[in-house]
Amino acid sequence: MDKENKDRWKKIKEELGFEHKLVWDKLSTVEKEEVFKFGEDYKSFLDEAKTERESVQEIIRIAQENGFVSMDDIRGKKLRPGNKVYAVNKEKNVALIVVGKEPVWQGINVIGSHIDSPRLDLKPVPLYEDSGLAMLKTHYYGGIKKYHWLSHPLALHGVVIKQNGEKVNIKIGSNENDPIFLITDLLPHLAKDQFQKKLGEAISGEALNILAGTIPFEEKEAKDRVKLAILELLKVKYGIEEEDFTSAELELVPSTRARDIGFDRSLIGAYGQDDRICAYTSLRAILSCHEPARTAVALFVDKEETGSAGNTGMRSRFFENTIAELLYLISGDYDEIYCRRALAKARALSADVGAGVDPNWEGVLDKLNAARLGCGVVITKYTGSGGKYSTSEANAEFVAEIRRIFNDKKIVWQTAELGKVDQGGGGTIAQFMARYGMEVLDCGPALLSMHSPVEVAHKADIYMCYKAYEAFFYC
Repeated sequence: MDKENKDRWKKIKEELGFEHKLVWDKLSTVEKEEVFKFGEDYKSFLDEAKTERESVQEIIRIAQENGFVSMDDIRGKKLRPGNKVYAVNKEKNVALIVVGKEPVWQGINVIGSHIDSPRLDLKPVPLYEDSGLAMLKTHYYGGIKKYHWLSHPLALHGVVIKQNGEKVNIKIGSNENDPIFLITDLLPHLAKDQFQKKLGEAISGEALNILAGTIPFEEKEAKDRVKLAILELLKVKYGIEEEDFTSAELELVPSTRARDIGFDRSLIGAYGQDDRICAYTSLRAILSCHEPARTAVALFVDKEETGSAGNTGMRSRFFENTIAELLYLISGDYDEIYCRRALAKARALSADVGAGVDPNWEGVLDKLNAARLGCGVVITKYTGSGGKYSTSEANAEFVAEIRRIFNDKKIVWQTAELGKVDQGGGGTIAQFMARYGMEVLDCGPALLSMHSPVEVAHKADIYMCYKAYEAFFYC
């Protein structure tokens, strides 16, 4: 190839081609240091926010430290541009809002993430004794591979609401001096029949029972002595009785803390990064948002992993009601049509994770349309499965607008689908945001080992996701 053609080839490739770019190649020395500092703050958040309730508590704590006040505390006052407020729903949803200069009814910028993650929930009647062992029955929540949860150290987090309304907070197993909980596994020496089963059938949901104790009650003639001893312990230490489990929300989550992965510490391994990685980056983005043109909303919802139903999921009226309250607090009056206009003219990012290319598991992704760790935040035009079932599919005009914003702000981004056609798939809250008529695009980092007890993310992608969300709030 002569020099003229070689130069022409390079120019075409650089100016007209589209390929993955490494975030690390685009960062200054100072920015590289910021990536690692951001990663440390993010790990601290993950360790404190292992359930949806804990996530809301931590988000509110951080928001209050940065000047946000509850909408319930400003009754009788009018909101003005630059004011920062938040609204909470049943301790499982929160919306952080920075009032913009433009009228709300002309549209808002929304970033919506979810703060629930796959886990094991205790059943309403969980405690029993078998073969001298106290056990707890569970019902798994969300899409999990059940074998992941065997012989993995677990912590018990949640709340118990007693008959008199008293709330008892439970958090056992996350501190290094706490006991942990465990689901025992079958030894390979006796697993001949189990080995013959399909992977998805080798462990049943009813087999995910938690080992909870062995010391018996002192009275030798009593029945279920270990269970009795556990009940007595729970009464003495937490003031709860067996019937109180029926009005409890107790979750088994991995007890392990967020840790760096690799010789170079470039990766983070932790539970719940789907989708608290997007929750934290959007939280940080709105904390740095001051007097935007359009009102900025960081929305954190529950129940995404089970279809976004219920009164704390994206299908609930919480978001809609919050915008109605916002309009009232700004104007001192309320008209339904202005709420409808605000929602219909909104621009939104459905902040959720994507699947990264994993050399250990090739064949499930179309590499031309797959995300790679370290190559920036991922925009996903559509999710769903098969023939784009259960997706909202972003309009081309909105995708072009996001491209322009990210390119103008030098955000390193990539585009991807969630796996090969007919391989599987999944959904996000985008379809439930889109029902208001707003423009919605899925946007978030790629993960490895998604929905496992230890998910993997790249620190550079996390940082670039934060910068992308920050840029979006100002657009």
